[in-house]
Amino acid sequence: MRLLKFLSSIMLLLWLSACSNSEAPPLRLGTNVWPGYEPLYLARQQGFLNENKVRLIEFSSSTQTIQAFRNNLIDAAALTLDEVLLLQESEDDIRIILVMDISNGADVIIAQPGINKLQDLKGKRIGVEGDALGAYVISRVLELAKIGKQSIHIVQLEISKQEKAFRNKSVDAVVTFEPIRSKLLKIGGKQIFDSSQIPGEIVDVLVVQNSYLKQYPENLKYLLKSWYRALAMIKAQPLESAKILGLRMQLNAQDTLNAYQGLVLPDKNRNKQLLNPDNPELLKTVKKLSDIMLKEKLISHSVNPELLFKKEY
Repeated sequence: MRLLKFLSSIMLLLWLSACSNSEAPPLRLGTNVWPGYEPLYLARQQGFLNENKVRLIEFSSSTQTIQAFRNNLIDAAALTLDEVLLLQESEDDIRIILVMDISNGADVIIAQPGINKLQDLKGKRIGVEGDALGAYVISRVLELAKIGKQSIHIVQLEISKQEKAFRNKSVDAVVTFEPIRSKLLKIGGKQIFDSSQIPGEIVDVLVVQNSYLKQYPENLKYLLKSWYRALAMIKAQPLESAKILGLRMQLNAQDTLNAYQGLVLPDKNRNKQLLNPDNPELLKTVKKLSDIMLKEKLISHSVNPELLFKKEY
């Protein structure tokens, strides 16, 4: 009898071990600090996100996030559309599963006092992060201002170094976003451009390795459910949410609320329209971005934006 119980126990342990091994590994999701991504951290703080299912990995820049994705250190990433197209050059088996935010004033150019309009940037030093978004914003700003690229001096400047460079006046203007925007305005900087001037062109999305998406769709569905719970909290309790959302950005509640004035956070129904695999509204924007990036040599060859919307789960 004891032998039978012992063998039964061994079989039970082996079965439990097999069940454990079949569980989906946590989705490793990479982000950098940006208001449109912070609802993920609100969800984690509120217990909406279980780290056994979704593990948030923080990077100091989107450049690092892209590199981690390419090196298979993460399974998903929060990126701007232009960064997704840049990633698609080498990672063609990726999918967009969520539109996180649409910038409608959140991406800006802050200039030193005395620089009052885009045309005043002629001959000036503009600090910009060395990524696709910065290059894209510069190309669109030059187009709006009707000035040539040879008329300005681009200074490669990581977001973490922008405030110091601006204070030291080693740059005349910076392409930036929160929390740097608020800090520079408080020391006398002048905002001469924001993304509302190019509506719908700067969009942040969640992109996922298609292999993970096909193998563990339930974790992705869980992530989306948690995201929409966070959006519901932001809508129902804006001030309380702002206190949490501002933590990583090092902004107080009021400045955090101000930062979200420049963002649209699409709800579930709007996301369905934007990402409908049969006729995604976002596809038109992606194609436009792709054409501009190819023209400006921000990508080296044509990519197929339609693959980003192919439904696999």
